[in-house]
Amino acid sequence: MDNLVDKRIAIIPARGGSKRIPKKNILDFFGKPMIAWTIESALNSKMFETVLVSTDDEEIAKISRNYGAEAPFLRNRNFDDHIPVSEATLTALEQLKAYNGKTFETIVQLMPNCPLRSEKSIVKQLEFFEKTELKQSVLSGFNYGFFNPWWAHQKDRTGKYKKVFNDFSTVKRSQDLEPLICPSGATWISTFKNLKKYNSFYSDEYTFHKLSWQEAIDIDDESDLLLAKAAYLILNERI
Repeated sequence: MDNLVDKRIAIIPARGGSKRIPKKNILDFFGKPMIAWTIESALNSKMFETVLVSTDDEEIAKISRNYGAEAPFLRNRNFDDHIPVSEATLTALEQLKAYNGKTFETIVQLMPNCPLRSEKSIVKQLEFFEKTELKQSVLSGFNYGFFNPWWAHQKDRTGKYKKVFNDFSTVKRSQDLEPLICPSGATWISTFKNLKKYNSFYSDEYTFHKLSWQEAIDIDDESDLLLAKAAYLILNERI
């Protein structure tokens, strides 16, 4: 696969305006800015010609460059709370082409709020993607465990609760439940052609590559951060 490296890019979209955890992407996580974990995993995988951080924040850009990523420009649009991250990734590709003329066939989006995703899992997922017949999108995900959505109930406007899945039996044993997979933002892969076509990594025939729940953790709020810290200790056998 080495001859394919120059056709691949890793893009790390990192907004500066996170609200639930201010400056989340550069928050200290076990001695390094959070984004550094993703940058180092991408670089250590040796699967990419370019590891690009797309950000609207100069502090994030500077830290990213210090850890070996490219961040030659700031994102010029698509950095508010409502823009799908896939559009931010497409904007980064457009800006990069305007900056140095480079284009890539395989696009790998790595979210910086998934610091426990390893270089080994990036390699395995890319190898899986390269073997898929139509080169459709491969998203990272993990099996639901204790927090199983089959058991979900929702309160309606009258204050009454009802099952989200109406055909689900509340007396069904957990071991008899159909397996469900939860998407994780850790590693999303597509061709540029399909990403452009669908404006999303959710192509018609997307599939999943499974991670452990520890590697798959997305840090969006304080409770996620606590869980990620516990997962780090588990992965590093410190408890």
